[in-house]
Amino acid sequence: MRIGPIAGVITRYLFLLSGSPARVLPLFAWATLDVVLWGFITRYLDQVGNAGFSFVPALLGAVLLWDFQTRVLHGVSLTFFEDVWSRNFLNLFASPMRVSEYLTGLVATGFVSSLVGLSVMLTVAWAVFGLSLAAYGAAALPFVLVLVLFGLALGIFGAAVVLRFGPASEWFVWPIPGIVSPFVGVFYPVSVLPGWMRAVSHILPPSYVFEGLRAVAAGKGVAWPMLWTAAAMAAVYVLLAGLFFAWVHRYAVRTGLIARYSAESVN
Repeated sequence: MRIGPIAGVITRYLFLLSGSPARVLPLFAWATLDVVLWGFITRYLDQVGNAGFSFVPALLGAVLLWDFQTRVLHGVSLTFFEDVWSRNFLNLFASPMRVSEYLTGLVATGFVSSLVGLSVMLTVAWAVFGLSLAAYGAAALPFVLVLVLFGLALGIFGAAVVLRFGPASEWFVWPIPGIVSPFVGVFYPVSVLPGWMRAVSHILPPSYVFEGLRAVAAGKGVAWPMLWTAAAMAAVYVLLAGLFFAWVHRYAVRTGLIARYSAESVN
């Protein structure tokens, strides 16, 4: 794998950001609004609740981490969409760039752009509501690691779907966080779900993160083996998503689909 093509993908995205404030604003604007809205909701729940339980680290922390994973997903897919919207996709793959190098560039740009959003969310959460990832102790790093890996896997999978079915299918990608969130228990324990939904949650790494988050907020210990298992599971999903993208790319090249990619939809 060569550094040059990877750096080219990253540099192109940075030039897009530098030349368009409209692309920069969403990196932190929506993250700030989410933290402020949910922060005041959790503060209100703390005022009216009598259970001696703080909603700020549990609920606001969950919102912060889930929003971060969503931005990882969208960071990867949006970088891919930029090439689709600009009709640059065919030019990229007419070059000697390998699929692995292109995916690595997507992953790098998605991760960096999501870090911008995370830094803004952490700053606002700490300055306004007194919440810091340090409140979760040593579990903060594996929490974030699992969500980063799973967000990358979903982003690569979404890019592969659009590559296979054409630009119009990008609308399959935007709802992914909303479809996944009920199964992983972002705002409630997985135990309240019906049996078939609990079965699905067991194969989704974020469910272990948010269960662990609530345990830490309640003063309980962290189930480290379960958390590291979730990290390994998320890494496997990244690998599978990369293989799926490579398979779709080979299909697109073999069938000539990639040459017709400037069309609005591809059959």
